[in-house]
Amino acid sequence: MSMGAYDEDEHERREQKTGVVDAGFDDERNEYRGSITYESGESTEDLLNQFKELNDE
Repeated sequence: MSMGAYDEDEHERREQKTGVVDAGFDDERNEYRGSITYESGESTEDLLNQFKELNDE
Protein backbone atom coordinates (compact mmCIF):
# COMPACT_ATOMS: atom_id res chain seq x y z
CA MET A 1 0.00 0.00 0.00
CA SER A 2 1.37 3.42 -0.89
CA MET A 3 1.38 6.55 1.23
CA GLY A 4 -2.02 8.19 1.29
CA ALA A 5 -3.88 5.08 0.16
CA TYR A 6 -7.19 4.45 1.91
CA ASP A 7 -6.96 1.74 4.54
CA GLU A 8 -10.44 0.65 5.59
CA ASP A 9 -9.20 -1.46 8.54
CA GLU A 10 -7.24 1.47 9.96
CA HIS A 11 -10.26 3.74 9.51
CA GLU A 12 -12.50 1.31 11.41
CA ARG A 13 -9.89 0.90 14.18
CA ARG A 14 -9.70 4.67 14.66
CA GLU A 15 -13.49 5.02 14.61
CA GLN A 16 -13.78 2.45 17.41
CA LYS A 17 -11.00 4.09 19.39
CA THR A 18 -12.47 7.60 19.19
CA GLY A 19 -16.02 6.38 19.69
CA VAL A 20 -15.29 5.14 23.23
CA VAL A 21 -15.45 7.59 26.12
CA ASP A 22 -13.17 6.91 29.08
CA ALA A 23 -15.11 8.01 32.17
CA GLY A 24 -12.82 6.24 34.62
CA PHE A 25 -10.99 9.36 35.74
CA ASP A 26 -11.60 11.33 38.90
CA ASP A 27 -13.76 14.26 37.86
CA GLU A 28 -13.85 16.03 41.22
CA ARG A 29 -12.50 19.56 41.26
CA ASN A 30 -9.61 20.28 43.56
CA GLU A 31 -10.10 23.12 46.00
CA TYR A 32 -7.00 24.99 47.06
CA ARG A 33 -6.94 27.29 50.03
CA GLY A 34 -4.21 29.74 50.88
CA SER A 35 -2.74 32.98 49.76
CA ILE A 36 -0.12 34.16 47.34
CA THR A 37 2.11 37.15 47.80
CA TYR A 38 4.86 38.51 45.61
CA GLU A 39 7.15 41.48 45.51
CA SER A 40 8.25 42.68 42.12
CA GLY A 41 10.29 45.59 43.43
CA GLU A 42 10.16 47.23 40.01
CA SER A 43 7.72 49.62 38.40
CA THR A 44 5.66 48.69 35.38
CA GLU A 45 7.78 50.99 33.23
CA ASP A 46 11.01 49.28 34.36
CA LEU A 47 9.56 45.89 33.54
CA LEU A 48 8.41 47.05 30.09
CA ASN A 49 11.88 48.44 29.36
CA GLN A 50 13.45 45.14 30.41
CA PHE A 51 10.99 43.27 28.17
CA LYS A 52 11.88 45.48 25.20
CA GLU A 53 15.59 44.88 25.81
CA LEU A 54 15.05 41.11 25.86
CA ASN A 55 13.09 41.26 22.60
CA ASP A 56 15.85 43.29 20.93
CA GLU A 57 18.48 40.61 21.65
